[in-house]
Amino acid sequence: MISTLLASRLRTAGLTWAPSSGDAFEIKGDDFEGDVFTVSDMTIEPQHYPSGTILGFNGTTEWALDSVSLEDALWLPREDQLRELLRGAFVSLARLQEGLRGRTVYTVVARIDGEDRRYTSDHAAEAYGEALLDLIQSVN
Repeated sequence: MISTLLASRLRTAGLTWAPSSGDAFEIKGDDFEGDVFTVSDMTIEPQHYPSGTILGFNGTTEWALDSVSLEDALWLPREDQLRELLRGAFVSLARLQEGLRGRTVYTVVARIDGEDRRYTSDHAAEAYGEALLDLIQSVN
């Protein structure tokens, strides 16, 4: 899962979300800071109306939240979703361990505007997210 900061930057850049089961998200507001929710057919499901999509909380008796608008939810895409969104721009993912017991870093290579660009992070999802952000910004 990517950081909230990167997820916010992706949304600002134009990444849209069509919620489906298994998707992780956060809700705007201090009351929910750091809380990550998961869309599930049993408890949190997208409900589509002509006015927009909301995330309905079904059977939540422990707290009073019936639904939240999609605009108030920040999608935290998974690694596989980010890779899929990169589509043909994705070239490779490499894992490198620095030293015998050093930290592991991940490098995603993506072909953007005809050139291979590298995005490195301690987390593969974050490297994919940075590549996707760059791709979206290059198109806009």
